[in-house]
Amino acid sequence: MQVKLSCRHGHLSEEHQAQVREKAEKLLTFFDRLTFIEVTVDFRKGDGKAVEVLATAEHKHEFVGHGEGSDVLLAVAAAIEKAKQQIKHYKERLQDHRRDPSHGGPDGVRQ
Repeated sequence: MQVKLSCRHGHLSEEHQAQVREKAEKLLTFFDRLTFIEVTVDFRKGDGKAVEVLATAEHKHEFVGHGEGSDVLLAVAAAIEKAKQQIKHYKERLQDHRRDPSHGGPDGVRQ
């Protein structure tokens, strides 16, 4: 699995880059089929920073999280949290698709 980190309109120190990569790699604990994670940090005018996390999984599934804030690490954490929620929702859909009671009566039995 590869983590790509890019910055727009600014630069991150080596320490911050390592912290961002470490946080991004934690997405693997939720879904081990991720093949690529791209983190883009956009330094906006003033004190704002916007972060986009794009996690690509097998079979062309993509999970996208956006975060904003005055601190880069807080914005990264917010974006990763949103991508993590999308991954969890996707995994629940995968695991529950055969046990969906909406295909039948109250007990899942067709009438």
